[in-house]
This record gives sequence, C-alpha cells and structure tokens, in this order.
Amino acid sequence: MLPLPKTWLVTALTVAIFLLSSCSQPSNPAGGNVATVKASEPSNAAEPVTAKTAYGSMYKSAYKWAPDLVLLRLVPKDVPGLASGGGKAGLWEATFASPSKHEYRVFSYAIAAQPPDIIKGVIIGNGIPWGGVTRDVMPIPSSEFSVDSDAAYTTAAADAAAWLKKNPDKKLSSFQLGNGYSFPTPVWYVMWGDKKSGFVAIVSATTGKVLKK
Repeated sequence: MLPLPKTWLVTALTVAIFLLSSCSQPSNPAGGNVATVKASEPSNAAEPVTAKTAYGSMYKSAYKWAPDLVLLRLVPKDVPGLASGGGKAGLWEATFASPSKHEYRVFSYAIAAQPPDIIKGVIIGNGIPWGGVTRDVMPIPSSEFSVDSDAAYTTAAADAAAWLKKNPDKKLSSFQLGNGYSFPTPVWYVMWGDKKSGFVAIVSATTGKVLKK
C-alpha cells in the first residue's frame, strides 16, 4: 500500500468521515440536554473494550429511542488516565439515525467516569436533523459488521508494518467504522500520521481483508 496522499484516498468515505466528525457532539453532557442510561458493564469494567462491546450497550439505548435506527459511524475516543490501543478504547461514540424521525443522535459509552466531562455508561446526545441516506454516508447493517475493532486494527497494522518501521514517530490519528459507496462493505478506516504524510489502511468490516483500489 502506498503512502498518503493519493487521489484514491480522497474518497467519499473520507469526506463522510470528516462530515460526520464535524457534526458529532462531544461526550461531555455539561451544557447539553442529554440523557444518562445505566449500561450493562463488561466483566472487567476497568479495561478498554472493543467496538462490539460498546456497540451492544449503545444499541440497546438507541433502539428504545428509535426501533428503526441505522448505524452510521462508530469511533473510539481517549479517556484521560486510561490506556487504549490495539483497537480497544475506554470510550466509544456511535452515530445512530432514524429514518422515521428524520434525525440522528450521537451515543457514547464509557467504561469509567472522568468528571465533569465523562460519565460512566451510555450517554444519549441531542437529536440533530437528518436528511437521510446518501452515497457518502450509508447505513452499516449489523449483518455486515462482523469484524471487531481489535481484529481490524491488527490487520491494518500488519498492512502498515513496513511504513511504520520507517516512520516510528507517526501515531494513530484516525480509527473508525463507516460505510460509503466506494467500497463493497462497511469498512474500518485506519490512519497513521496525517493526510499529507501518513498511511491509510482500509479493512472490510465484513471479511476482515484489506481493501485496495
């Protein structure tokens, strides 16, 4: 895989990632009208968790909000004082949308509290108007979300191994699940460095294989 930037990297998926990022709400409930839901905890609540573990807790709350929900995006966030990496994190955010309600909400799941910004469990963000599915931002069907974040990270790191060896100072800068028309399945988008001098690996969330154009 060639280093960034390459024309193919400026795909609808990349555009969608930054569009959603710009619209996402912070997990901090202060100053916003958000609801707190007690989530079922993993067996070791002090340890970072994979995407599927966090997704399960957020999905339960999201389903109560809108039974017709669709998942648009799933991304890890750092929690101060808690180590993360290898596809696991102490905080995950999921963007769910409802076609019937014409809105989306950003849900978050944290394994530990970091007052006043982070509350343990599930936080439900405010509703934001949603115009519906586009080619750039497509739903992520549960049936096509087979590959968990830790497995995706391992595959992406193996693909980037030679580049990372030459660029040991470059840190992971983007790691998220999304779906767009450019790829046959939902994908894990993994980037080290930046758009000018970095490396991107695209891993299918269905097959676990690296996708290349």
